[in-house]
Amino acid sequence: MIQAGQVSFPGRGDATSALEEPPSISPSSEYQELTRLIRERGLLDKQPGYYAFKILSTLALLAASIALVAMAEALWLQLLSAVFMAQVFVQMAFLGHDAGHRQIFRSVRRNDWVGLGISFLLGMERTWWVDKHNRHHSNPNQTGLDPDIDIPVLGFTEEDSLSKSGFYRLIVRHQAWFFYPMLTMEGMFGLRLAGIIYLLHSKVKYPGVEQVLFAGHFVVYFALLFYLLPPWHAVAFIVVHQMLFGLHMGFVFAPNHKGMPILDKDNEMDYLTKQVVTARNIKSNLVVDFMYGGLNFQIEHHLFPNMARNKLGAAQEVVRSFCLSRSTPYHETGVLRSQREILSYFHRMSAPLRSKAV
Repeated sequence: MIQAGQVSFPGRGDATSALEEPPSISPSSEYQELTRLIRERGLLDKQPGYYAFKILSTLALLAASIALVAMAEALWLQLLSAVFMAQVFVQMAFLGHDAGHRQIFRSVRRNDWVGLGISFLLGMERTWWVDKHNRHHSNPNQTGLDPDIDIPVLGFTEEDSLSKSGFYRLIVRHQAWFFYPMLTMEGMFGLRLAGIIYLLHSKVKYPGVEQVLFAGHFVVYFALLFYLLPPWHAVAFIVVHQMLFGLHMGFVFAPNHKGMPILDKDNEMDYLTKQVVTARNIKSNLVVDFMYGGLNFQIEHHLFPNMARNKLGAAQEVVRSFCLSRSTPYHETGVLRSQREILSYFHRMSAPLRSKAV
């Protein structure tokens, strides 16, 4: 685990915003200067036209995906529509993410309305996700503080891997091989089970409403599919749809931080440096921007979590130049290279388990 000033990146040698409120930080003079440059270019202005288009077009895609299910008679066409609907669900998840960060409206309530609507359409628990993601943004890749690196079936450091026991130890021993199969289970089980547990044991921001929306999704989802499709076709559709939804979500979110430097719990790195060195950008093009929902600009997103998605590309030009002029490591790579970096990192972190008897 690194200390400030001891940063290395995968591929460059060996490497061992808040949502509800803006980050609670004491901004350094450098971060204040960067923020000034960003504001001067209008990159923190809200983008109502852009988000109106994104919301309407995504809902249109959802309607089209349902129509395809209704019209398809052959199983292979039904499964093809499941593939399409999985991509639509991912696009809806990106909108929910943006609403959680208050990127869409200035009004908290309006962003919440969008977030609640998305939680119904996806079957995800809103307050659980906001709380978890908020803690991640405040403490990215920081042991004991970032919930995204507190995962029983993954070892993010050699010490973390060695601490596993039983079934988890067996999985972590070969975590690089199991990583993608586990992602396929994330949408079907991981996200939904975590939401159920949260509803049973924690307070939500909109009590009653969130429970009804969460349960209502599954009532509508299963009723619709079993009404439109023969029973076994519906089961096949659900499996393909949910597995691809989880795989796509994992494929997009994993490169953001996994395989990047891990910080000790008591690390005192300043806000700007911490957000930059723990994040990885994916090189932009039209396809990547769409498939990643703008999260390929992860560094810029972490520095300015309230920034509208369509402004992140312009912000990158400012942020990258700013970081490089101050010798702050800024890591950007391609889609396939990012996945290789992740798998290589997980393979190294689990190596001690393979040299010991399980």
